[in-house]
Amino acid sequence: MKCKICNQNTQKFKNISLKKEYYHCINCECIFLDELFFVSPTKEKSQYDQHNNSLEDKGYVKMFEDFLDFFWEDIKDTTHLALDFGSGPGPVLETLIQKRDVSCDIYDKFYQPLKIYENKKYDLITSTEVFEHLKNPKETLEFFKNHLNKNGHIAIMTLFHSNDKEEFLNWWYPRDPTHITFFTPKTFEVLASSCGLKVVKTDKKRVILLSYM
Repeated sequence: MKCKICNQNTQKFKNISLKKEYYHCINCECIFLDELFFVSPTKEKSQYDQHNNSLEDKGYVKMFEDFLDFFWEDIKDTTHLALDFGSGPGPVLETLIQKRDVSCDIYDKFYQPLKIYENKKYDLITSTEVFEHLKNPKETLEFFKNHLNKNGHIAIMTLFHSNDKEEFLNWWYPRDPTHITFFTPKTFEVLASSCGLKVVKTDKKRVILLSYM
C-alpha cells in the first residue's frame, strides 16, 4: 500500500485488540487505517452526536483558548476573516475567535453544511479534531490553500502519535472508530511542503501552524 501523504511504500500491521489493520509510512510517519475498517457515514455522525461540547463546558473552552493562544501573536496583525472548518454541533471556536475581533465563518459536513466558503478567501483557517477523521488529508489541505489569502495561516489540532508502533497499539486515540489517519509533526512537514505550504510552529503534541507564503 502506498502512503496517502507521500506515496511511498508502507508497512502493514495489525491491532489485535481492535481487530483492525493499519499502514505505517517510514518516510513521513503517517499511520492510516485500512479502508475495510471504515465506519459508515451514519455511524460516523452517531459517534459525533455523543459529543456534548458547549461554552458552558469550561474545560472544552480552555482547550480552545490554549489552542488560539499558542499561535495568536503570530497571526493577529494580518487576520481579519477566519473559517472554522469542522465546527461541530456547537461552534465554540467561532465564538472565541470573534471575541478576538476577527470575523469567523463556520462549516461542518454534518452540522453546518452550507458551503459558506465558496468564492471566499480567508486569513486564517482553523481545523480542530478533524484531520484524524480524514480519508484524504492532502485533498483537504489543498482545499484550504485554495481558500487562503497569501500570507494566511492554517491552524490544525490533532493528537500526534509517537511513531512507535507498540505505543500506538496501546494508545487510546485509535479506539475512536471514526479516527482513521494519524500524524506526527514530520507528517505535516511533508504534507505542507507538497501543498506549497510551510510549517511555522508546533507544540509537538497536538497543534501545528502552517502558512501560505
